[in-house]
Amino acid sequence: MPDATGLELIAQELRDRRADGVLEATYFRNQAALLIEPSFIREALELIRGRGYTFLASLHGVDYYPEEPRLGVHYEMLDMKEVDRIRLTLRVPTDAATVDSVVDMFPTANHQERETYDMFGVVFEGHPDMRRILMPEDYEGHPLRRDFPVGGEPVLFTHNEPRQPGWWK
Repeated sequence: MPDATGLELIAQELRDRRADGVLEATYFRNQAALLIEPSFIREALELIRGRGYTFLASLHGVDYYPEEPRLGVHYEMLDMKEVDRIRLTLRVPTDAATVDSVVDMFPTANHQERETYDMFGVVFEGHPDMRRILMPEDYEGHPLRRDFPVGGEPVLFTHNEPRQPGWWK
C-alpha cells in the first residue's frame, strides 16, 4: 500500500490535473483510498494506471443509506509488480446515479458494471451492454439497496402442502 505520504503525493498529482477532482484522501487500516468526483473517474484511473496500478481487481457498488450522496462505486486497483493496492471511490445520488463506464480501459469491468447496475441501479454511460446480469430483465427495483423491501416469496415445503389423497398416509 502506498503509505499516508505516498497517498498524499498521488492525491496532489490528481489535484494538479483537476483541482476539484479529489474530494478526500484517507489512509485507514493500511488501506489507501481516494474519494473522487464522479466526472473525474476516467482521468483519475488513467493517472493511477500510469503509476503502476494496472489491474482493476474489483469494481463494486455500495449503498450508504441514509447518507447522501447515497450510492457509491469502488474501484480496487492493484500494482502487481509492487504488490500494492489503492481504492478509488465515487458517490452519486439515487436520482442521478450515472457514472462513465471504464470497460474500454479495463475489460474486466464489463460484468462488474452490469452487476452494480443490476443490484444498485447505477447506470454506466458508454457501457456496450448495459442490462441486468443477475436478475430477470423485467425485475423491478435493485435488491442490494438498503431500502429494498425485505421479504420474499413463500416456498412450498412438504409440511405446508395441502394433504391430498395418496399423500403421506
